[in-house]
Amino acid sequence: MDEIDRKIAIAVQEDGAAGLAELAKIAGLSVSATAERQKRLEERGVIIGWHARLDPKQAGCPLLAFVRLALKPGEADAAFRAAMAQHEAVMECHHVTGNWSYLVKLRLPDMPALEEFVSAELRTLPGLERLAVDVALSSIKETSLLPVAPVEDEEDE
Repeated sequence: MDEIDRKIAIAVQEDGAAGLAELAKIAGLSVSATAERQKRLEERGVIIGWHARLDPKQAGCPLLAFVRLALKPGEADAAFRAAMAQHEAVMECHHVTGNWSYLVKLRLPDMPALEEFVSAELRTLPGLERLAVDVALSSIKETSLLPVAPVEDEEDE
């Protein structure tokens, strides 16, 4: 990825609905050259999809919770992963280091929905050793924008 690709990648993250003319200005290229660059970024897997960001409250899932889970060593890892992958309330699921096996980010309508999810979906999982739930009181920053790494100078390569 060169500096022009980087500019395009940053711009489409910030505004995926930006037109090619706007991206061309940012990239300093013609519209057709920008379109070709964008297409190559998609083909190379740098751009992996196009999405709209929704307001959680307006979408009916204002409650944000994080669940830390520990599974018994060697038990039910695949079943846990499959269960988390299929549930729409699971925004993120990460296998982590430390005293926990997984960290799960949830978006739900309210506390009763969280209680139901924990009781019906998590506590019933085979191999569950322990879990802890943290509910976010407010969010200072929540983003899906990646910090695109600067392009290294050719001399450094």
